[in-house]
Amino acid sequence: MDLTYRLDPELTPGLLDQLTRLWVDVNNAGGAVGFVGTTSYEDVRPGVDGYVESIAAGRHRMLAGLDPEGRLRATAFFGFNEHRLQRHYAWLYTVMVDPALQGGGHGRALLGEAERHARGFGLEALKLTCRGGLGLERFYAAAGYKEVGRVPDGLRVAADDYRDDIMMWLPLS
Repeated sequence: MDLTYRLDPELTPGLLDQLTRLWVDVNNAGGAVGFVGTTSYEDVRPGVDGYVESIAAGRHRMLAGLDPEGRLRATAFFGFNEHRLQRHYAWLYTVMVDPALQGGGHGRALLGEAERHARGFGLEALKLTCRGGLGLERFYAAAGYKEVGRVPDGLRVAADDYRDDIMMWLPLS
């Protein structure tokens, strides 16, 4: 299945519902998207609403991957730096692909679209963090990102389970 990528889709109630459900599905399939263990729609919805507010304020932009029926199946958010010394790069947040589509190249395609848009914004780099212990750094490295920092045990996912917080950088020039 091919996805069509759209920057700044209209944030309709239907799309926000799909985003919330995608986030729950990705998390509950084991994705490292800000929650630990099984989560619910009610747990995730405040994060979606936070993105809506931040998009309205111009601090984030949404990249949506839509299936042929127009359903949200992948997403990533650009987070723009307000500090004058960091405006040359943006953060990439909440990178997600529907678990039913994972392994089909959609994650790589999503990152490629993010890179294309970042270049169009005039950015010089993209930066993201990922949770250690899941092999995500290998996935991002295969897409051209370089590991530039690691905080050992920087994330606590359970009382006795700490993971590295890994920073990745993609130069665009």
